[in-house]
Amino acid sequence: MPPSREILLPALTLVAWTAVVWVWMYGVRIREIRRRRLDPQTFARARDAANALEQTTPADNLRNLFEIPVLFYALAAYIAITGLASDAMFIAAWIYVVLRIVHSLIHMTYNRVMHRFFVYAASTVLLFGMWAVFGARLLAA
Repeated sequence: MPPSREILLPALTLVAWTAVVWVWMYGVRIREIRRRRLDPQTFARARDAANALEQTTPADNLRNLFEIPVLFYALAAYIAITGLASDAMFIAAWIYVVLRIVHSLIHMTYNRVMHRFFVYAASTVLLFGMWAVFGARLLAA
């Protein structure tokens, strides 16, 4: 069984991936602003930016990485704090991170909605299952 703090490695990996998506988003955004000669003040509000830009999927994906994954970060922290790590939870955490990265790559490249949805659904069901296992282990402890 891995030490409880090792569950934080997949969480750190997802944070690093979020940073990659953030850089990707600004790369796409800055290129479009320059190419189309848009006034940066156009982006004073998120709604205005969404209306002005042609390529918004990196920004959409960055927002996605702050929705359901928040529950993953909390779970990783709780596992580390409580010492309720297990090999299965450690493996599931890595699978979750890989699924989220695959989701991002689909979203920001060819963006087939059903492909993205299946990966998103699989990662979310996995995460809720991880929470159920953690809850059961916590109650049994």
